[in-house]
Amino acid sequence: MSVRELVVLGTASQVPTRHRNHNGYLLRWDGEGFLFDPGEGTQRQMLRAGVAAHDLNRICVTHFHGDHSLGLAGVIQRINLDKVPHPVTAHYPRSGQRFFDRLRYATAYRETVGITEAPVDTDGPLVTTASYTLEARRLSHPVESYGYRLTEPDGRRMLPERLAAHGIKGPDVGRIQREGSLGGVSLEDVSEARRGQRFAFVMDTRLCDGVHALADGCDMLVIESTFLDDDMELAIEHGHLTAGQAARVARDAGVRHLVLTHFSQRYSEPDEFERQARAAGFEGELTVAHDLLRVPVPKRR
Repeated sequence: MSVRELVVLGTASQVPTRHRNHNGYLLRWDGEGFLFDPGEGTQRQMLRAGVAAHDLNRICVTHFHGDHSLGLAGVIQRINLDKVPHPVTAHYPRSGQRFFDRLRYATAYRETVGITEAPVDTDGPLVTTASYTLEARRLSHPVESYGYRLTEPDGRRMLPERLAAHGIKGPDVGRIQREGSLGGVSLEDVSEARRGQRFAFVMDTRLCDGVHALADGCDMLVIESTFLDDDMELAIEHGHLTAGQAARVARDAGVRHLVLTHFSQRYSEPDEFERQARAAGFEGELTVAHDLLRVPVPKRR
């Protein structure tokens, strides 16, 4: 059975706290695992969350600030220690190649797994499979940063009452799906369009075109809200978003489930992030993330 869920490994921004580890997020997408922004301590958080190195297929780094990337060294070495049996691909800004190289070979270890390096240097698709297209968009931060988005291909939803009306059942249901027609009945006659699911991951950034493009029409948007609205000037100065800004992005983009994360250590209580997001007009499902939380991707419409 396919599983699509977000496993939150860490929610702190620059400085971890007693209750928040540095960043780390695993997206389970059917049989694949996407590890986003493994900050320091990610390997231990994976253990606590029941996430194995074997679960990882792609590592997506938004930028090379330490709270988003210092965990790479441990994660890559664990992938090799556990002899993960499938290829693992790493996406990261090409401008940070020297940082990736240092982290990949931070200490001596035996390489047993081929890590495919796939650096990002432009907006657009990175890879397309039968299950998704992974794309990147440039963000606005003091260092080069990219957000990521998964889009499932649109499909068809079979309608039992129409199938029954045309006398189509059993193996013939699969046949009409494969061939597009059966005995003069078209696939469109017994099904309806089903929009593919959309997931976006937006970390350190000011408001910019990339943020809106990534969020557009998403079923789940994971987005930084480092500051509360009262600290808007700090957010702009340091290249971040506030809770209200993130919520307005989600509202305008038609996001179904908004996940706020990446909180400054100056805030100890999460309730105000939710209050400000609601005050900004977001009415969909809202999660203020905490470490080791599991959040299911909303079911298809």
